[in-house]
Amino acid sequence: MSDETRRRFLLAIGERVPPDRVEEVRLFRPIRQGGQETGAAVVAVEPEPPAEGAEGGNGPSRHIVYSARYRLVLKGPDRGRWEASVTAEADAPLATVEAVVRGVLRRAGEDEDPERLTGEMFREALVEERWTSRSRTAD
Repeated sequence: MSDETRRRFLLAIGERVPPDRVEEVRLFRPIRQGGQETGAAVVAVEPEPPAEGAEGGNGPSRHIVYSARYRLVLKGPDRGRWEASVTAEADAPLATVEAVVRGVLRRAGEDEDPERLTGEMFREALVEERWTSRSRTAD
């Protein structure tokens, strides 16, 4: 993934989930095929704090787990076309997120771990990206 694509993907994630509650982001190695590049990430987000007076759980801290995907057309008449999506998939403890990532790697036959960004690293990247990215219209 180029720096520009990584920047664009992180910004797309940050527009769709609350950056201040992101616990971690796992960026999988992108796949280039047929003139397109596709990439995926798993994003663990802390849920909103319970409303005052609501009972909290006693179990392990649970996170909302999102899958994020992008598709970038590299060749042809649609060159440069960008699509990104972020979808809530589950509510699980952070340890389960690690197990899911391992399962995805195993099923895909990947031996390279995804890039792991802590929530703090993700938020720092968003601030840096805003300063270094040129303005864009919404895609």
